[in-house]
Amino acid sequence: MKKQFTYIAVAFLFSGMLSAQKIDLNAMPKAGPTPSINIAQPKTFQLKNGLTVMVVENNKLPRVNMSLSMDRQPYYEGDVVGVSEIMADQLGNGTTTLSKDEFNKKIDFLGANLGFNSAGASSNSLSKYFPEVLGLMADAIINPKFSADEIQKSKERSIEAIKSEEKSASSIASRVSNALIYGKNTARGEFETVESLNKIQLADVQNIYKKYYAPDNAYLVIVGDVKFDKVKPLVEKAFSNWKKANTTFAALEPASNVAKTEINVVDVPTAVQSVVSVGNINNLKMKDPNYFPATIANYILGGGGEARLFMNLREKNGFTYGAYSNISASKYSPDFSAEASVRNEVTDKAVKEFMNEINGISTVKADELANAKAKLKGSFIMSLEQPATIARFAVSQKVNDLPADFYTNYLKSIDKVTAADVSTAVKATVMPNQSRIFIAGKASDISEGLEKLGYPVKYFDANANPVGKPVAQKVDASVTVASVVDKYITAIGGKANLAKVSSYTMNASMSMQGQTIDFKTVKAQGGKELTIVSMGAMTLQKQVFDGKAGYSEQQGQKVQMTKEEIADNLKNTELFEELAFSKSADYKLAGIEKIGGEDSYAIKTADKAYYYSVKTGLKTGETETVDAQGQKMTVPTVYADYKDVAGVKMPYTITVNQMGMDMTMNVKSYEVNQAKDTDFK
Repeated sequence: MKKQFTYIAVAFLFSGMLSAQKIDLNAMPKAGPTPSINIAQPKTFQLKNGLTVMVVENNKLPRVNMSLSMDRQPYYEGDVVGVSEIMADQLGNGTTTLSKDEFNKKIDFLGANLGFNSAGASSNSLSKYFPEVLGLMADAIINPKFSADEIQKSKERSIEAIKSEEKSASSIASRVSNALIYGKNTARGEFETVESLNKIQLADVQNIYKKYYAPDNAYLVIVGDVKFDKVKPLVEKAFSNWKKANTTFAALEPASNVAKTEINVVDVPTAVQSVVSVGNINNLKMKDPNYFPATIANYILGGGGEARLFMNLREKNGFTYGAYSNISASKYSPDFSAEASVRNEVTDKAVKEFMNEINGISTVKADELANAKAKLKGSFIMSLEQPATIARFAVSQKVNDLPADFYTNYLKSIDKVTAADVSTAVKATVMPNQSRIFIAGKASDISEGLEKLGYPVKYFDANANPVGKPVAQKVDASVTVASVVDKYITAIGGKANLAKVSSYTMNASMSMQGQTIDFKTVKAQGGKELTIVSMGAMTLQKQVFDGKAGYSEQQGQKVQMTKEEIADNLKNTELFEELAFSKSADYKLAGIEKIGGEDSYAIKTADKAYYYSVKTGLKTGETETVDAQGQKMTVPTVYADYKDVAGVKMPYTITVNQMGMDMTMNVKSYEVNQAKDTDFK
């Protein structure tokens, strides 16, 4: 089956996003003089248990936001890693005074949002219901009701989430890179597994709550339509019974950068894109002289669509949809990182360009420096429009031990930065010669190119364990393109049954951003094809090819197919395209790869790949390299859940991955031999 229809959803979903990026970078207005700012201080008080409360009065809207955060260092969970998240999932599941249903009904009745995490909580409500919501938050925090049944449900949800991420290069990259940097058996490097989650018991949840979910060094920020003199007694009444934990923390396990830059690869056999990150750890703090120069350096390197990484990897080379960097002055884990997801075939080239730009950031041009200053100052000034910013600054000032005038002088501090300051800061924070180049991708496709770059290359599994270089499976000499195709045709019903099918219609749907998207695809012999993407009664996109010419239509705009597109459609006009594979030398057997968890024979052309289960012969997936808004993109599709349709097996679950996001189409029906010539007009 051809899969042109699988790209239609992406066309309407992302075209608006991409076109919105077409801005005139040369029309930038000149920055005016740096304004003086006066940042009001929130009204603050502290309870005896250590909870600091900050109140920002703002009566523009009759709403109140609350945010609770705990200033504490990472702690090691060991055999039950993941227990903090399981604990947080229990908060709001009822209290010792209210059942789960009663608690949730009260929140719903008040029209409020109330959520909890392992290091705090947040809420949003109408101001007239603020006292009740404050009371419910405090009740959930101080009097949680932990039960073995609810904990088991949370564990099952978390385990399902882990299993769903097993093929995600981004998820694997995040987990393994931290483990390699800090050590997998440390507070900052450990990660949850199915095994660790299964070990969690009720006593573990209760213990982690008592030790770490406490008011010691905690901050409750209240912003909105409130009065301080009325808030204070309410908070004192609600939270005064929250007991201090007085937990002492062991020193964080030491961590250091590699002595010499190296490449770390985690093999993700199903990946069609490599997640590339370059980074290191440092000692940057917000109160350091290097903070503002480092912030400016990061903006110039990878702070947005006009930064060096973006302009190089996307605009110049078309390797990715975006490349960015970040310098964090986190209290407990300061670091530098630069990241992008790139096509497998350009992974080595992308790494080379990353390192070129990172090595070059110690020198900045005058116009880059001026532009970065203007953008950062503008962003800071805009943030002051939000009342919550005042409270956030106040918390940051205390947590990071900042001078009292840090934010008042923020704009002046940016203005003072020179190119020499940037160079000095880069040497202390970026360190290209002591960086880890971490890559999660398909090792069989990328390892050869990476090993030619001159850096040591080390391989790890998805659990951060060292492994040998992955070796591609060998294909038996008796296996050919023809034998793979024959097995596939036999598996789906045989040539005789395929010959009885002159056309088929597929009706499918997928859920996207809370909306149901419907697909109708009609295909017939001769390469004829109609695809309609709709949402309710509205047609989002239509694509037609009648075997000689065609067009696509979107938002009332009709675009005729080009000669090149027509020629591409006519390369293979078989309804079941495998029937034409033996007629062309373009199709090559390229080995065995994992697709959807199955060993699959790979048959490839210049821009497409087709995969067939070694065991069953059924098609497991396809990939195709396409051009989208001037960028090349490899789009994988996975087929599953085959069912008989008029003697021919057809897939009822079709998953397309776009820009790292899986979109699954569920087929509702197939209709055979119902197409008419008028369908393709």
